[in-house]
Amino acid sequence: MRKIKNPWLQKEGYHCFGCCPDNPAGVHMEFFEDGDEVVCFWLPQAHFQGWVDTLHGGIQSTLIDEIASWVVFRKLQTTGVTNKLEVKFMKPIMTTENQITLRARLVEMKRQVAFIEVKVYNSQEELCTEGKAVYFTANQEKAREMGFSTCELEGEELLF
Repeated sequence: MRKIKNPWLQKEGYHCFGCCPDNPAGVHMEFFEDGDEVVCFWLPQAHFQGWVDTLHGGIQSTLIDEIASWVVFRKLQTTGVTNKLEVKFMKPIMTTENQITLRARLVEMKRQVAFIEVKVYNSQEELCTEGKAVYFTANQEKAREMGFSTCELEGEELLF
């Protein structure tokens, strides 16, 4: 497993709610590549709750949408936009968890459309939420116009 470099860090105007480390209101996600999957380890916090001590479904949906976009960046080496997001909540995720794990992978490509599957696990490794994202991906010329050049890995292999 290796950390994925954030390709947007030097982009003027970059303030993504999902992955910008400097957005004070954001969720500050970081991503790793583990074989065919993109992985995120994330710490829930009380200010992201819906019901008492329960992670808000909208925040879970945001996490799923964000990691799906990183599958596009890393695995397809381009950018794109969300066309459809489907979320299935199966078990509550508590804001008191010491960590949740998101795992995403490309399931299918049809022309410029990516179909991505996301699974969210609590700290006991129980599957809590599933997501299916559909992304319209940009061709290389459009991706460059949007400021995307490449999404690389950094550092040495990490063992978890």
